[in-house]
Amino acid sequence: MKWRTVAALGLSALVLSAAACPNAKGKTQVKTKATKSAIPDSADQIIFGFRTFLTDQGISKGVLLADTALSYDDATRMELRRVNVTFYTSVGIRDGVLTAKAGTYNLRLSRLDARGDVVVVRDDGKRLSSQQLVYDQVRNQIFTDSTFVLNEPSRTFTGLGFESDPQLTKFRCLRNCKGLAPVKIPTK
Repeated sequence: MKWRTVAALGLSALVLSAAACPNAKGKTQVKTKATKSAIPDSADQIIFGFRTFLTDQGISKGVLLADTALSYDDATRMELRRVNVTFYTSVGIRDGVLTAKAGTYNLRLSRLDARGDVVVVRDDGKRLSSQQLVYDQVRNQIFTDSTFVLNEPSRTFTGLGFESDPQLTKFRCLRNCKGLAPVKIPTK
């Protein structure tokens, strides 16, 4: 009986010491805790033809549509594919449209992070394009730290990062700001 106990303890010690040994490169392997997954098979729900209204105190700010929505974190985070947002003024008139290949909508923060060929087309003729754009409904602001191109009817702006209101009237470029606009030269 005593011999079996000693053998079991010896075998346990051998297994534990082997697990702590360095690998072929001389480094000890450390297992890390898995992070939250965003793959489709771990979604709480998969919704096809997703639609939600973006409201502020009962007033419609827009409609968020997506081809597919994957619900995570007790339906507070939605991973979206083929995103389309139609914005409205405070009196309900269509104001512009945002399109993107993908996005994340956080219901707790009322925040949309659009990714992949993001384009905002305003009804007044302005067109904004970037690879990533955040619409923060609470702050009533859109912003990015990626490169962007803003085309207006008579001028073009480019840069790296910006902050603006959704109407693109209070626009502030953050870095590498450039602009191109026609200038009338007076004739003599």
